[in-house]
Amino acid sequence: MTTPVCPLEKIVPGSGVAALLPGDEQVAIFRFAADQLYALSNMDPFSGAAVLSRGILGESEGVPFVASPMLKQRFDLRTGVCLDDEQVRVRSYPVTLAEGIVHVGSP
Repeated sequence: MTTPVCPLEKIVPGSGVAALLPGDEQVAIFRFAADQLYALSNMDPFSGAAVLSRGILGESEGVPFVASPMLKQRFDLRTGVCLDDEQVRVRSYPVTLAEGIVHVGSP
């Protein structure tokens, strides 16, 4: 099952947005270079704040990541694994684009 979140044009390239999924689950959706879409939990596991959607996007050795705006830990956009502490991860979600609408699936 997927949840329609927003039109693609509402996500500025190189940034993220937060959305609320059924069950009050917060998700951060990112529009990376070349219109690649990724979705992770919006909760930063190090600070406990719902802020990952406001993080800084980047790439390290071919791995697209978001750096938390709180303590700057980097999370792999594809898997949710923390690049700075591989024992920590955030939930990742499948993302699809259908007729210009971004959809997020169950993890």
